[in-house]
Amino acid sequence: MKGTVIITGANSGIGKAAAFKFASEGYRVIMACRNIQISEPVCQEIIAKTKNINVDLLQLDISSRQSICSFCETYKKKYGVLDILIHNAGHFKHGEKNFQQSIDGIELTFATNLFGPVLMTDLLLDVLAKSKNPKILNVCSTNIKHFFDERRKINFGVLSGETVEDKEYNSYKIYGDSKIALLMVTSMMKQEYKPYNISVNAIMVPATKMSKETIKKFNSYWKVLAFLQNIIILKSEIIGEAYFSICTSNVYTGITGKLINHQGKIVKMANNSISFIKSITSTEVYPPYVNNKETIEKVWAICKQYVENAKYNLLA
Repeated sequence: MKGTVIITGANSGIGKAAAFKFASEGYRVIMACRNIQISEPVCQEIIAKTKNINVDLLQLDISSRQSICSFCETYKKKYGVLDILIHNAGHFKHGEKNFQQSIDGIELTFATNLFGPVLMTDLLLDVLAKSKNPKILNVCSTNIKHFFDERRKINFGVLSGETVEDKEYNSYKIYGDSKIALLMVTSMMKQEYKPYNISVNAIMVPATKMSKETIKKFNSYWKVLAFLQNIIILKSEIIGEAYFSICTSNVYTGITGKLINHQGKIVKMANNSISFIKSITSTEVYPPYVNNKETIEKVWAICKQYVENAKYNLLA
């Protein structure tokens, strides 16, 4: 067995494709999924097709502090070491206009896409440190391109725990905020986890084909758009292959704290020589806002406080 990988949200879409790829290459795959009933048939499908019996399913609601804590405790008791952690699970409800909260009272998108991964990583540091070559991959999105608009900033009110009136809630913007915040956190993880010899990178995922399970959750309008989108965009398997390459290829040895696109190229900050149109269409540059030191430190401070509060409430 080549190593052990945890993939959150591994029961459909890119997560499933990545789980299949790692399993087919001989890795022990831990599918960390919220709904066990839906996920069990997927787990069995991967085992059957790859002939790899080392594919396990553990329950995890990445938006819930208690669920994260329980998952990490179970994992440590059962496995003891972790080689690769992929934060694939994400929340984005198309067209949602009502403020969504997690079971802990945190805005659901931030709870799922940012705070959950940060807490989970913190609780798994000891088992990651036992690996000879530990890797963390944070999944970001081309949605961060919207921050090429200099007026666009992270909504720190919602990030800090404030609620908003329904008419002010924009699920698309909150999703973008959560993903650019996760990218900023990647650079801080690089520094914080250096003593553990952990490589931490992020992948910028473009729009990909949506699974049937995901589309079922949409209203009629968004179902039609999703169907049309699926005709012309990338298959999940392509991104799953990219996950695998970034986490296992010698090409990325020593590379940490970087954003990598789905083609395997390191994404760089855009400079003034690049036109606005090229900036927002290219997969090789990211907005300068990503490197704003004050914003990065503010995001990280909020995340660290979240972790401290979670540990105090759950582990005391």
